[in-house]
Amino acid sequence: MKRILLIAVMLLPLGLSAQDKVVKNILELGRTDNRTMEYADYIARNIGGRLVGTHMLNHAEDWVAETFRSWGLEVTVQEAVEIGVGFDRGPWSGRMLSEDGMPLHFGTPAYTAGTRGPVKGRVFLEPKTRNEFERVKGALKGAWVLVETAPKNGLAIDSSPRADSLRASLLSEGKEGSVLLYKEMVDAGVLGFIRPAVAPMQVLYNRATCFDLTMDNLPKACDIILDERQFEIIKQKTVSRQDFLLEFDIRNHFFPGPMKHHNILAVIKGTKYPDEYVMLGSHLDAYDIATGSTDDGQGVCVTMETARLLAASGAKPKRSIMFCIWTGEEYGLLGSKYFVENKTVPWDKISNYFNRDGGPLAAVSVTVPPAMYDDFNEVCKPLFDYNPDIPFTVNKREGDPSPRPARAGGSDHAYFAINGIPTISFREKDVFGYDFNYRDIWHTEDDLFDKLIPAYMEHSAVVQAVTAYGIANLDHLLSRQGLYREQ
Repeated sequence: MKRILLIAVMLLPLGLSAQDKVVKNILELGRTDNRTMEYADYIARNIGGRLVGTHMLNHAEDWVAETFRSWGLEVTVQEAVEIGVGFDRGPWSGRMLSEDGMPLHFGTPAYTAGTRGPVKGRVFLEPKTRNEFERVKGALKGAWVLVETAPKNGLAIDSSPRADSLRASLLSEGKEGSVLLYKEMVDAGVLGFIRPAVAPMQVLYNRATCFDLTMDNLPKACDIILDERQFEIIKQKTVSRQDFLLEFDIRNHFFPGPMKHHNILAVIKGTKYPDEYVMLGSHLDAYDIATGSTDDGQGVCVTMETARLLAASGAKPKRSIMFCIWTGEEYGLLGSKYFVENKTVPWDKISNYFNRDGGPLAAVSVTVPPAMYDDFNEVCKPLFDYNPDIPFTVNKREGDPSPRPARAGGSDHAYFAINGIPTISFREKDVFGYDFNYRDIWHTEDDLFDKLIPAYMEHSAVVQAVTAYGIANLDHLLSRQGLYREQ
């Protein structure tokens, strides 16, 4: 009996020192061999926009999966999204042809029509009544139409049969609405519609019809979102009936599907509780008007480096750590919703899901319910003095918990939270004052590599690695006591 106790006492510090060695390795690698920005460079330079339905998103999925495998992680490729018609975007350009001509600053929502090479046409103001339409309908063929009544949210003009029916009803009742004569103008042969937008422009997709498209019902008229300053110049020229043309060359390409997209799930298997998980995730899909470097390329890069730091440091956690690179977030949280609702992992076996989708900022703290405080405070101790320039703290939540959310929110934590799964997240901050504003890049043409902040992203990868590893080595799942208010 004494011999057994002696062995147990001898093994205990060995186990603890092994864990301490892994944490020490993570901290050292994070300082001296941090590769977060290598992945960011590849995403921006070699891939770029990663829209649902595009070959670029499939390429990105393959790259992520193979990179995880190269680090020795177990990888599952989970099909979560299917879209019937694919869409790839080529170059686009436009110009005003006149004595004071100029190149045009514009974009087109994804899953809207392109041109067949450069196309020139006259410009008309949108007819807003039946009489106005009848007066110009013959001249609309081969012309561009300026539209000021459509929403300015970056989405395509709704060209669905339902929208056509609603517009027809409003028109018959003499009411106002958005592009009431849209169908009539398309049938008359317009080249496309031009709408004003504030720069940097949000340019999204054809939400109303992209999942219903076939190669037999593709959109016919271009949908152009133009810098509002240029829009106003063109409008004034049109009102004063000046002689000029607009020329656009828009390479929007459709191709037969189906296109299938996948969650990439990589795991460092737990040694004692392999069927319990600490999870971290970010979404890979991004709008294709820019490179998706911040939304959410930065999250993907930080999540990937978290995995590499753990693998390279020899981490063998008691509980499995899963790294989730989601698909279809921009189209309605499709990938994470599929994962949760299909119970890919039993909900009661998830200790916490950490989501990163808030910009290239530094993880500086975490606020947790009282029942989790001691655990987080213990596992995060190595971070308290890791980087004096970016201090890290663990805070105990004060006040009553919030009710469990009933509807999906704005990122991939939503379906976890709806189902009562902990989604404690790190508070992120622009510590050094780089004047980062998420609204500048959110779904806009400015979501580019130069908006990333390497020091913050590299720091956050270390924070995530140490925290996830510590939670995975607890002898218990994190307590859910007081996580949400009882309903």
